[in-house]
Amino acid sequence: MPYQNRVTPFSELVADPARGLVYGNRGCLHDEHGVIRRRYAVRRWISCRLEFRGWQRGAFLQPGKFTELFFLDEATAFAAGHRPCALCRNEDYRTFVTIWRGLHPGDSEGADRLDARLHDERVAPRACGGHVQRRFEAPVETLPDGTFVVHDGSAFVVRGDRLLRWAPAGYDVALARPSGRATVLTPPSLVEVLRAGWDGVVPLLHPSAGARTTS
Repeated sequence: MPYQNRVTPFSELVADPARGLVYGNRGCLHDEHGVIRRRYAVRRWISCRLEFRGWQRGAFLQPGKFTELFFLDEATAFAAGHRPCALCRNEDYRTFVTIWRGLHPGDSEGADRLDARLHDERVAPRACGGHVQRRFEAPVETLPDGTFVVHDGSAFVVRGDRLLRWAPAGYDVALARPSGRATVLTPPSLVEVLRAGWDGVVPLLHPSAGARTTS
């Protein structure tokens, strides 16, 4: 049975056998039995390479260890509010910080202020308690490739003149990019990182993004 550690663009954790192309974590989310108990444990939500320096990972969801998460691609990780890891993706992290400081020149050195600001953009308190994904509205035609929006209740990524519907194993439906405003899942600062022409060592879009024709 697959673990509940696949992350959707809605920042939800689901169980699915497809692993995707990006790895990451947001602290320890599971209990001693491997059951997911929380949406996050820290503000440092990172996305990583699937492999780094030949390191061997042990069994998943070990007690007291961080919860191993998987994303279809970098666009999905951005939508869920994750940024590049400073260790296994150090060059990407430094590029990310340079772009970020151009957007937020008052932020102090180090990752703490960056992560705090990003946390405010990705998480909103829920009236009945707990937290939900924070979203915003924007004209679809202004959004850069890699941005996720909600369309007919599903998550779609912007790619050129199309919207591609996210599915655990890849993008499965393509629509012509509509006009008008849309609900955006990707946090605003990460939308601007994408607008800067983001190109990291992990794939921005899964290969299936290039295999869909417009419906």
